[in-house]
Amino acid sequence: MHTGPKLWVLGNGQLGAMLKHAGESIDIEVIPLAIDSDGKPPVLDSADSVTAEREHWPANPIADQLFQHANFSSRRAFTEIADRCNEKTLFDRLGLANTPWCLVNDQTSVGDLYEKLGNKIVLKRRSGGYDGKGQQWLRATDNDDIPADWHGNAIAEQAIAFDEEVSLIGARNASGQSIFYPLTLNLHQDGILLASLAPLDRLQPYQDQAEFMLAKLMDELDYIGVLTMECFRLGDQLMINEVAPRVHNSGHWTMDGASLSQFDLHVRAVMALPISQPDIIGKSVMINLLGLEWNPLWSTVPYASVYWYDKEVLPGRKLGHINLNVQSRTQLDDALSVLSGLLSDRYHPIYDWLRSNF
Repeated sequence: MHTGPKLWVLGNGQLGAMLKHAGESIDIEVIPLAIDSDGKPPVLDSADSVTAEREHWPANPIADQLFQHANFSSRRAFTEIADRCNEKTLFDRLGLANTPWCLVNDQTSVGDLYEKLGNKIVLKRRSGGYDGKGQQWLRATDNDDIPADWHGNAIAEQAIAFDEEVSLIGARNASGQSIFYPLTLNLHQDGILLASLAPLDRLQPYQDQAEFMLAKLMDELDYIGVLTMECFRLGDQLMINEVAPRVHNSGHWTMDGASLSQFDLHVRAVMALPISQPDIIGKSVMINLLGLEWNPLWSTVPYASVYWYDKEVLPGRKLGHINLNVQSRTQLDDALSVLSGLLSDRYHPIYDWLRSNF
């Protein structure tokens, strides 16, 4: 029976469930809470801690009480990062390379944006939006214009002709100790993460650059817990796309590919327990299961671990993921050969991408 301080989580989705599982192995009671209702707030002890599995939540008694708790970790990060204008302003102030941008205010015209940022632009809502939601493209060649209700509620970013997309998962504790996983290579489609691959020897030359950027950000925010930085690689330089003050989909490979997962590190850091550099195990592949019904045959894939979120099946929704932990290209091919018979044709380009980058 748990008797010590508890860790409460704003949100009870799959990330909250994974944090709960990570807490069980070290006798920490992690309690994810639904925050989309006006129910009665729980009773928190002064020694309890609070974290979040998401950047945005509705204003209601439960969310308000958790966010205002004295031990809510990294409150400033959520204030800064939850608003994309504040986030981008922070990057610029710290001298961290990020996508060229400007605020879309009431006076901004589409001509202003094309003049400042070029002929292909992505609009992003200042708050909310994930997996490609809350975004809209503007192309001068199509005579696109700013939707009326986006004025004052969005930023505009220059479209970047990047070489590839990578992310860095880092963890920091209250004493300022920082730990990083190897850079992760990511494949997106329409803003949704399809697959991740780590570690890769060819990404090692960018590791120090990425760690410097993320450490600078975490130190500035006095951040505690796991923070994720998604970047574009352009030649030998990294450019921040966005960051997330939480555990992240692109770090799910750590559940099988490291001695401590991102969820383990987050719980330990937030609860003021010792953190240490995880050992990396083989090579890991993460494939998101999007809009699919449960298939028990997934568990027959060699070298695979299956994680199912038990959510309502909706088109394009993240319903689970499969991790492959392999030691060789042969093992990867064996796993993908079986998996290809169990997933739809839309996954075939993912297999090609994995094989070409392994």
